[in-house]
Amino acid sequence: MVGGEAAAAVEELVSGVRQAADFAEQFRSYSESEKQWKARMEFILRHLPDYRDPPDGGGRLDQLLSLSMVWANHLFLGCSIKAKEKMYHIFIMGHRLREEAGMNVTVTTAALDSW
Repeated sequence: MVGGEAAAAVEELVSGVRQAADFAEQFRSYSESEKQWKARMEFILRHLPDYRDPPDGGGRLDQLLSLSMVWANHLFLGCSIKAKEKMYHIFIMGHRLREEAGMNVTVTTAALDSW
């Protein structure tokens, strides 16, 4: 019976991943390439637990979606923003994602000096 329990646990995990991906899909921009969307979706899903909207509202999810767009625009288009503190926060969030996902993207902290 252990095999059946393991299979059920794997199926539950896969189902949860599908639900998360389906949830994130609603935020895809029509102009994003598959590569850009995959990276941004991973960013969103990685940080979603930290940005869940509180019961009284608050728009934390909107903040995460905004951060994901800024991060993707920086990563793929080279865009930057003037607010160093915000850019540093986004840089750290993206760095954690790249480390965890094993993404082959190189961004140096020296780039922060130009912001």
